[in-house]
Amino acid sequence: MSIKLRKVIIFTDGSCLGNPGPGGISIIMIYKNYKKFFNYGFFYTTNNRMELIAVIKSLKLLKYPCKVTINTDSKYVQQGITKWILNWRIQKWKKKNKKKIKNKNLWIKLYKLTKIHIIKWNWIKSHNGNINNEICDKNAKKSAKNPKYNDKKFF
Repeated sequence: MSIKLRKVIIFTDGSCLGNPGPGGISIIMIYKNYKKFFNYGFFYTTNNRMELIAVIKSLKLLKYPCKVTINTDSKYVQQGITKWILNWRIQKWKKKNKKKIKNKNLWIKLYKLTKIHIIKWNWIKSHNGNINNEICDKNAKKSAKNPKYNDKKFF
């Protein structure tokens, strides 16, 4: 007997005012006819960390294993988790040039979360008229202006 997984659509975005500088993330989660918004601001971070933390937080918010479509405008996140991470793991979290990858702790957290859910990774072009992406962009920037969290102690 198979269990029917809930289908959840997620939109995420991360923003940084300066890079590094204060940052923000925004998440929109859609399940059936329900839409929830989550926004968090951080004191000092980078744009790539915000993009990763937005996706990680969205997956941590799910209470059960789900079938998830993640929409991100970050090629860093989308390609990192679908292409690059396998080689990073094989090469002990180093790039081909033997340099350590940045944000290793976040990539490890994200990788572990991908084992809980069935995930489709969808890259969307930013500022291209996708209303949910535009809302996430606006809310992530707004959250960066009102930081409350340290990104190293967020999880």
